[in-house]
Amino acid sequence: MEKFLQIQGVPVMGNQLISCNNIKTITTASGIAVTVVITYSDGTATTITTAAQVGADVYQEIRLSLMAALRLSWQNPYLLVTLPKAITSIVNA
Repeated sequence: MEKFLQIQGVPVMGNQLISCNNIKTITTASGIAVTVVITYSDGTATTITTAAQVGADVYQEIRLSLMAALRLSWQNPYLLVTLPKAITSIVNA
């Protein structure tokens, strides 16, 4: 069953879906970095850019939200998420 995070508050694009399936890694450069990168097993990646993190708070929220979404029943394909920092962009590549 495909699962998604529905990220709220993305400027210009509105809400955006991020796949929770086939994730290989979730990384951030430091506790104050502005990006969190989700890398998938097929080599693609989703980069989430926000205001500077405090204690890796955006990274932790994404990580915990991904785990929560994967525990949802099959009738709930996505989890609504509001990140703790302002979102600049979400890019899937």
